Amino acid sequence: MTIRSKEDALPASDPLLEPISSSDRALLDEAEFRRTIAIERKRTERSKSPFLLMLLEIAGREGPKRRRATLGAVASALMLSSRGTDIVGWYRDHEIVGVMFTGLVGSDKSSIANMMIERVSSKLKGELTREQFEQISISIHLFPDDWDHDRPERQSNPALYPDLHSHNKRRRPMLIMKRAIDVVGSVVLLVLCSPSFLVIALAVKLSSKGPVFFRQRRVGQYGRSFTFLKFRTMYANNDPSVHKEYVTKMIAGREHNTEAGGEKVFKIRDDKRITRVGRFLRRTSLDELPQFLNVLLGDMSLVGPRPPIPYELAAYQTWHRRRLLDVKPGITGLWQVTGRSRVKFDEMVRLDLRYATTWTPWLDLRILVRTPLAVIKGSGAY
Repeated sequence: MTIRSKEDALPASDPLLEPISSSDRALLDEAEFRRTIAIERKRTERSKSPFLLMLLEIAGREGPKRRRATLGAVASALMLSSRGTDIVGWYRDHEIVGVMFTGLVGSDKSSIANMMIERVSSKLKGELTREQFEQISISIHLFPDDWDHDRPERQSNPALYPDLHSHNKRRRPMLIMKRAIDVVGSVVLLVLCSPSFLVIALAVKLSSKGPVFFRQRRVGQYGRSFTFLKFRTMYANNDPSVHKEYVTKMIAGREHNTEAGGEKVFKIRDDKRITRVGRFLRRTSLDELPQFLNVLLGDMSLVGPRPPIPYELAAYQTWHRRRLLDVKPGITGLWQVTGRSRVKFDEMVRLDLRYATTWTPWLDLRILVRTPLAVIKGSGAY
C-alpha cells in the first residue's frame, strides 16, 4: 500500500474517530459524491469545521475485472468502518473510491492523519488479500486546502474541486469562445493603443526615476501565480506595507476612507507614493493597458475578477477564495462597472461570484460595452 498526502494538517479529536456501522447506507455514485464534496465545501466555509477527503485506487496493473472486484471490497470495508457522518462513494466510477471524514475538530494536525490511515488500513487488511492490500494507493486531501501565498507552486488542490472541473468541461465551447474574444480583443486593443503606449511610457520615464512597467506577482485562477503588468504609477522603491496594512483591514471590514460628499471609499486616498503622472493614469485607468499582454499570454481574461496580491489572498476568508476558482481574473468586471472602490470587499466578492455563476460570452460583451463609460466617469478610481 502506498500513501500520498496533499496536506500535513488534519485536525480532529479522538471521539470523532470511533467507527459506527454504516452497512445500511448506500454507496454514492460519481456524480452524487462529487456534488456532496461541493456541499461539504460550502458547509465548511460557514462552520469552519474542516473535512478530510481520502481517495483509494489500485496502483498495480490489475485487469478491469480484478480491479473492480478489489475496489468493490475496499468500498464495502469503508462503508462498514466509517462513522454515520462520513460519506463513501465513487470519486471516479469503478476506478477511485472516496470517503469524506466530516465534522473534524481539534488541533492535533499530524497525528490524526496517521490515526485515520491506520484505522482504514487495519480494516482493509481484514477484508483483502495481502497482494490486493499492497496494490492500494491512498491519498489524503484536507479542505480548506492550503493556498500558500509565499510559495507559488502551492495552488488549489484539484482533488477537492472535481465538480468545478467537470463544469468547465461541459461549458468548454463557451470557454473557447471566451478565449477567442480575449485574443482578438487584446490584439486589436494593443494595436490601437500602441501610440498611447509610447506617450505614456515617455511620461512615466520623465516624471520619476524607475522602470516604465510595474511588475508584480498576482494570484490567478486556481491559485496559480503570474507576473502582472501595469504602467508604473508610484515612485520606485516605495514601502508596500502601507497598502498591505490597509487592504488587510479592508478585507476584514475594518477600513475605509470618506470622500468630501461623505461617501465611503474602500481604497487608499491621497497616497503619497503615487506620482503626478501616476495619479492621472489611475484616474483614467490608462495604467491598466499593459494588462492586454497578460490577456494575450492567457494569464488573464478581458472580463473577470481582479487578481489579488499574495498578501491579500493571505487575508481572505475561505469563501472569498471561490472568486478565483470558476473563471480567470480579468481587466474589467461587474465590480468595475457597478461599484468599483465604493463597494465593500465582501460585496465585491459576491459580485465576482455572481459573475462566475451566470457567466456567458454575451455577459462579457455587455460588461465590455459598459466599461468605457465607467472609465470616463472615473468614479472610485484613485
